[in-house]
Amino acid sequence: MALPVTPTPPRSSRRQRALVPVLVSTCMLVAVVSSLGAPLIPAISIEDHVSPSGAQWSLTVTLLVGAVTTPAMGRLGDGPRRRQAILLGLTGVGAGSLLAALPLGFGWLIAGRALQGVGMGLVPLAIATARDALPAERARSSVAVLSLTTSVGVGLGYPLTGLLAQVLGLYAAFWFAAAAAAAAWAAAFMVLPPPPQRPAHRMDVLGMLLLTVGMGGMLLALSQAELWGWSSARLLVLAGVSLVVLAWWVVHESRTSHPLVNVRLIRDRTVLVADLTTMVGGVGMYLLMSSVTRFVQTPRSAGYGFGGSVLVTGLALVPFSAASLAAGRLARALTRRMPLAGLLPLGGLVSLAAMLCFTFLRGSLFGVFVAMALAGLGVGLNFAATPGLIVTAVPVHETGSAMSFNQVAKYIGYSTGSALAAAVLQAYTAPGGSLPSDAGFSAIGALGCGVGAVTALASLPLIRSRHCGARDGLTAGLPRQQAWRAHGTSPLPRAADTSPTRGSGT
Repeated sequence: MALPVTPTPPRSSRRQRALVPVLVSTCMLVAVVSSLGAPLIPAISIEDHVSPSGAQWSLTVTLLVGAVTTPAMGRLGDGPRRRQAILLGLTGVGAGSLLAALPLGFGWLIAGRALQGVGMGLVPLAIATARDALPAERARSSVAVLSLTTSVGVGLGYPLTGLLAQVLGLYAAFWFAAAAAAAAWAAAFMVLPPPPQRPAHRMDVLGMLLLTVGMGGMLLALSQAELWGWSSARLLVLAGVSLVVLAWWVVHESRTSHPLVNVRLIRDRTVLVADLTTMVGGVGMYLLMSSVTRFVQTPRSAGYGFGGSVLVTGLALVPFSAASLAAGRLARALTRRMPLAGLLPLGGLVSLAAMLCFTFLRGSLFGVFVAMALAGLGVGLNFAATPGLIVTAVPVHETGSAMSFNQVAKYIGYSTGSALAAAVLQAYTAPGGSLPSDAGFSAIGALGCGVGAVTALASLPLIRSRHCGARDGLTAGLPRQQAWRAHGTSPLPRAADTSPTRGSGT
């Protein structure tokens, strides 16, 4: 008797099932790559004969380039070239990893790390892809998971970097990133669906240049403040010119017909608060991470620190990754009993507790572990809430741009926190010395406590906002037509997708 033959699932069905794992892997790769430089900063300083604050640019430059290229990638993702943009971003990650892996000197390492930053714009593209290509129920959970990968991946990147560096050498982590980028590119090429048919618009090149110059100038001023002097004419001129350029960028983006970032969306209170808390939370996150990597590796002869290896430093940050992952489940449980917006002040308070723990309990590795776990929980709650808040406040055709701006805010926070940590520790380093005093880490702890408090206070007004009470993170509480649009299933004619909606800011 012939055995029954199980029908082979259609190719499109198999591709859809594989889509979420591929998108998650891509976002995880980006997060890991963004953090590759942090545990290696002391080793890079010694290997390439640069100061620790100079070596910090191996981390800061990736975050800076990510902040600049993310809106351009997001704008591409809102049009018909999303698939090509994702593949281009993965190509940049792979090429930058190869360049950083070659022992060509500090300048080439910085160039490679900058090229890796192009890939940081892939997160909003992945979120927009999931929202367009998946059924509503899967889209809700997938958007939250994709947002959390940015914090989970950072925590995983630290121990991975430490293990590879200790076993195979300083540049091994970059070789691993190159191989992972190649695998991710192949998977994305096979699985990514074509984007929805939406009109293509000319890229806002001037907006990209203004953002690059303004952000780059501000971060350079921050990182060089201690060397040049906080009141030096050179620093004040650079900071002033950078602020003028950033103001010009905001004016340009609000007036151009097809901006790089639709800053008009920020007029919506939900989007504004979500972006603000993301940025401030990112500052606190990298203040702590950059400080912990330096503190744990400091030799005990300095009067503090543990003299830990790169591997031990990476393991000290594993609690951050684990707690970030747990925050996703906790967020789902909490939103059954409270508005989604309530997660933001809660996350800020938990982050404040993390900085208090680092300030007073960093004398033991256990205290560092607890501080990193609390930090991961606080950041995870924030990152789990903000995507759902944003997508309820903007029309579907602006999802990529809105999420890109949120990523820009996140990366601005990251890069500012990284540069600020280096500047504070440099201020507490004696002339001619290489190690800061322990008081420098206390100053960072106090500064981080302020950041956590600001994050909590800034989000309080949002709790009473009538369209932020959604408990499912996407469509609960929305008007019916806006909920249809959020899932891309509006029964209205296609032209309705491009009309302004409440919360679009237009």
